[in-house]
Amino acid sequence: MQQSNPIHSRTARAFVSMPPKLLIGGFLLAVIVVAAVFGAWLAPYQYDQMSILTRMKPPSVEHWFGTDELGRDVFSRTLVGTRMSVTIGFGATALSLAIGVPLGLLCGYKRGRFDEIVMRCMDVLLSMPPIMLGLLFLAVSEPSAWKAILAVGCVYVPPTVRLTRALALDLANEDFIEAARARSEGTWYILLKEILPNAWPTIAVEGSLRITFAILLGAALSFLGMGAQPPSPEWGLMISQARPFVAQAPWVALAPGLSMCLTVIAINLFGDGLREAIDPRTGSRGH
Repeated sequence: MQQSNPIHSRTARAFVSMPPKLLIGGFLLAVIVVAAVFGAWLAPYQYDQMSILTRMKPPSVEHWFGTDELGRDVFSRTLVGTRMSVTIGFGATALSLAIGVPLGLLCGYKRGRFDEIVMRCMDVLLSMPPIMLGLLFLAVSEPSAWKAILAVGCVYVPPTVRLTRALALDLANEDFIEAARARSEGTWYILLKEILPNAWPTIAVEGSLRITFAILLGAALSFLGMGAQPPSPEWGLMISQARPFVAQAPWVALAPGLSMCLTVIAINLFGDGLREAIDPRTGSRGH
């Protein structure tokens, strides 16, 4: 009688025990990442290919999402635009983590005057609406996509600092930290080798959810003309350009809008599922 492979059995059990949100969100997110990476090759038309003869054509077999006011294929533009929108979300989140996590760890561990000064600055930035803060960052120079990434990343540094600081404060008095101090370990060793590995699961979950806010804020800045510039097929810019034609050709704005909603839903499902998978209170994994 053939015996089952124990490695395959454990893998199957682990897969089945995953939260459904994590599986669904992971699948949708994988599709979005594929579209972002290979969209330019998968698109049936060039995203900037214009044709006056095919202006405002409704969805059809030839043009799945119809065409816009310049005869450009909306499906191709939406597909290619995935890369820009996702890049803004992931790039801005990575920037906020790169700045906010070390700063938050240092504030939570060292405390004192440095902590007070940094946190009061963060409080000032948090008191401003994100869209206004993003516009302030972009108002000093010519708008562009990479500047939008910098602006959105800087906007989400303060909440990242506050979250990381709170985690560092909770962990700073643990026994393993006291043991590291007794061994005369340096500050950065304790922060990076002792505190960060224990704080990282929560930071990772929060960071995955923060991507959705970054995508939406980046789209809002492009919608206002302060992010990606024409002829870029970024979703927020596409919706902005489609405003005058919504009544005549609603599909031009609907396609990037629905794509943005699907991306936000996928990332939220993945983040919620990741939270359930690593939170010991759910019983799916303990520490």
